[in-house]
Amino acid sequence: MSWTDERVELLRQLWLDGKSASQISAQLGHGVTRNAVIGKVHRLGLAGRAKAPSSAAAPRAASAPRMPPRPASSSARTAVRGATALALAAEPTLDTRPVYQEDDVVVPMSLRVTIIDLKEAMCRWPLGDPTSSEFRYCGSPAASGPYCTHHGKLAYQPVQDRRRERERRALLR
Repeated sequence: MSWTDERVELLRQLWLDGKSASQISAQLGHGVTRNAVIGKVHRLGLAGRAKAPSSAAAPRAASAPRMPPRPASSSARTAVRGATALALAAEPTLDTRPVYQEDDVVVPMSLRVTIIDLKEAMCRWPLGDPTSSEFRYCGSPAASGPYCTHHGKLAYQPVQDRRRERERRALLR
């Protein structure tokens, strides 16, 4: 099967009329599959279409939590993959600004000690480039383990917080 100019023009017209890839493949006939139609639509760069909500999906969608509406702007739109090829969809609205607590904002002053001056009860958080002569360790009193309270929060993050952060990043993609 080859794509002649007439078939491409018919495909383009049917696609713009809102026909599905299955309907177009049936109209074109001669071994043109739904996937061939979808592939040609992608290669032609035709604008995608969002799926129409089906009646079976309506009850499920009503019970799902919804995100607040976001003002539409052309810069906040991204391309969507799949059956809605090249369709533009608004990005999810997540407040990505970090929430700081008062004690998180204060960064303690480090003693900036060398390896020679580092004692057992001192923070071993490295500061700077290890190949530089200015390389030092924090040296503040260690709360528990090898780090002070501030650097311990950076080094050890609860698994649940890391998982939540990973899921948040996945939503932003």
